[in-house]
Amino acid sequence: MSLAERAALAALRRLDPERAHGLALAALRLGLGPRHEPDPILAVTLFGLQLPSPVGVAAGFDKNAAAPEAMLRAGFGFVEIGAVTPRPQAGNPRPRLFRLAEDRAAINRFGFNNEGLDAVAARLRAFRGDRARLWANLGANKESEDRAGDYVAVMRGLHGLVGAMTLNVSSPNTEKLRDLQGPAALSALLARAAEAREALGAPRFPLLLKIAPDLTDGEIGALAAAAMAGGIDGIVATNTTLSREGLHSPHAREAGGLSGAPLKAKALHVLRRLRIETGGALPLIGVGGIASAEDAAERLAAGASAVQLYTAMVYAGPSLGAEINRGLAARMRAGAFSAPA
Repeated sequence: MSLAERAALAALRRLDPERAHGLALAALRLGLGPRHEPDPILAVTLFGLQLPSPVGVAAGFDKNAAAPEAMLRAGFGFVEIGAVTPRPQAGNPRPRLFRLAEDRAAINRFGFNNEGLDAVAARLRAFRGDRARLWANLGANKESEDRAGDYVAVMRGLHGLVGAMTLNVSSPNTEKLRDLQGPAALSALLARAAEAREALGAPRFPLLLKIAPDLTDGEIGALAAAAMAGGIDGIVATNTTLSREGLHSPHAREAGGLSGAPLKAKALHVLRRLRIETGGALPLIGVGGIASAEDAAERLAAGASAVQLYTAMVYAGPSLGAEINRGLAARMRAGAFSAPA
């Protein structure tokens, strides 16, 4: 981390977390972020998409596609924008984002706040980079009576603008959204999504599913079976948790989803169970509590084909992606680690 980035992070931590995040995105959009070219040894092909690194940015960091180019220049192999809903949505009342510095964590209860499909699609049409490295997280509007229809609407609106799309059925901040992870509801959603993707035709995009960490092993097995039967191309594990076990911060009792270091063990367990349940048939994306090259390597060794970061950058800045790239590349060149499958 450069001295300038260290100073910027110190200044931002004096501000309200959501305002600080907005200012950070604005700075990135102005070209003030780090620059890094991943070592060629890190290059992976995932879902047929060629990526310079398996280290990506998780959804939620850049909800409205404000600065994806900056994060790609920082050395991330791919960036997932969103979640995007069909209509603009203000989300839940503020304050709704809390730093838990003592726990290297964060709690958010945003509620899918975003500018809506039309605004995000317009911004993505102006994107001039490699669209294979630009992914989108899809959400449903809070008041929607047809949430599956919302996912399909965003799929249609973003078709041809991104390399992959993720059905987010695991945010804890939209009432009853996680109910879509049940086998019957999930199968119905995936059938509609598969039908919509088929109707859209070329270019055919990978369709992923993002799941919660708060699932039993039985639920993980049922979900994996439904995903494979429903034509899902990969699973993102995991979203934020409702657990508050072992926290020390005074913000520990705030409502919302917990992310960061305390999520690490849960997310790793879900990833390992998914690897068993899918038999390696589906690529898996590891998310949750990844803050170092060691964490990333552990997730890749456990069966992930790629990893994503978000909360760790609150404390280590966007140069963390480059740091993890360098650590992974050094391990691979030393023969201590193999390229992800």
